[in-house]
Amino acid sequence: MDMQPEDKSANRGQSPLRLIIMGGLGLLLVGLIFIAGLAFGLGIGALRQAAVPDENVSTQGGGSSDAVDADESSGFNLNPLLPGSEGGNDAPSNEVPEDVDNFDIFWEAWNQIEDRYYYDLPDEQDRVYGAIQGLTDSLDDPYTRFIDPERTQIEMEDMSGEFEGIGAYVEEAPQGGVFILSLFDGGPAEQAGVEAEDIVVAVDGEDITDLILDQAILLIRGPAGSDVTLTIFREGETELIDIIVTRGRIEIPTVEYELLEGTDIGYIALTRFDSSATDRLNEALSDLIDQGANSLVLDLRGNPGGFLDQAVSVADVFLPSGVVLIQRDVDGNQRDYEGRNGQLGEDIPMVVLINGGSASASEIFAAAMRDYERATLIGTTTFGKGSVQTLYSLSDGSQLRVTTANFYSPNDIEINEVGVEPDIEVEIPDDADPEADPQLDRAIEFLQTGQ
Repeated sequence: MDMQPEDKSANRGQSPLRLIIMGGLGLLLVGLIFIAGLAFGLGIGALRQAAVPDENVSTQGGGSSDAVDADESSGFNLNPLLPGSEGGNDAPSNEVPEDVDNFDIFWEAWNQIEDRYYYDLPDEQDRVYGAIQGLTDSLDDPYTRFIDPERTQIEMEDMSGEFEGIGAYVEEAPQGGVFILSLFDGGPAEQAGVEAEDIVVAVDGEDITDLILDQAILLIRGPAGSDVTLTIFREGETELIDIIVTRGRIEIPTVEYELLEGTDIGYIALTRFDSSATDRLNEALSDLIDQGANSLVLDLRGNPGGFLDQAVSVADVFLPSGVVLIQRDVDGNQRDYEGRNGQLGEDIPMVVLINGGSASASEIFAAAMRDYERATLIGTTTFGKGSVQTLYSLSDGSQLRVTTANFYSPNDIEINEVGVEPDIEVEIPDDADPEADPQLDRAIEFLQTGQ
């Protein structure tokens, strides 16, 4: 699409898509991007322990003021206590403001660069994107940011819980290229012979060592059924290896669960609050109960967040009806998000595991469990991401995420820059045995002994 639409009025009503609440460490979701990110999934999403997402409210374009988060089908009730509190309802227009006194300086600088810059200029669109990025950077807020169309498409696809790609968790290699952190079991990359700790240095013959991570990932990802040739450096090999991978449709594992051996304790790891989180958690919990589980460990460690409606509806599985979180905007308008009633897990004794990688939606859930005295929190203090971003879809497919509110626990306790403290603190030392899990061990002990 053109960068500047002919009919500026056509896009004035654009507002966000949905409430995404993710923390802010970094996770580009190449399947995930949550903010300033390091870990990406080649089609999958960021590494579970590595990221913390950002929070967003958004509405689809075309002037609609009905945010998706108000949908009754999401399993919770929205109860705005004061008028004007719905995020995204007052969408800005595309008209150029007349009261920006210093905007002429921008064009002076633009023209000087365009007329006199010695080296090759980036194309006009890239310069416009750079200017918008500079505007968001000037706010000194890591959660207010601009996302270009390609990255937007990747993020939204990944938040759906599925993507097309090779099935690998990756990060940028120190010397350039893409470092394979781990592989999806049975995924295309694993089947083709790619191994953890491989470094991809070229894609279909194109050197990627000078590319930033998301650019490299765009080359690696592609339609299911298509082939991609990865040129790989592997420790111990004297020559580079070419591996042809047939891309596939990858389902991101939102929930992993088991009945802990020798116990009647169910264990569920919820890796993020994507659009399928509640359904998958209910399926896992139902199966565990059928297997004989009488108590539960819900593991939110490293869970960077996700959709707000999923945070509320997952909490609704375990809580009686009532407020799950409180949101306030810059004008002090307050909005309560309420669960309808407890469901399958309302009465099951439970522990929630948290750590510094538990952010945003994870913190909403953990704080609600604490305030209702519904679960015991074990681990370390959470990330502390309690702000809300409204996600605006721009006319060319890019997105602007703007911090518009903060959220608080049901008891009106601050979360932003504070986090949620555990009831029982259990640190994991840096030199701990990688096979040991003292936080999980403490959770099992608590559920078995009550102390």
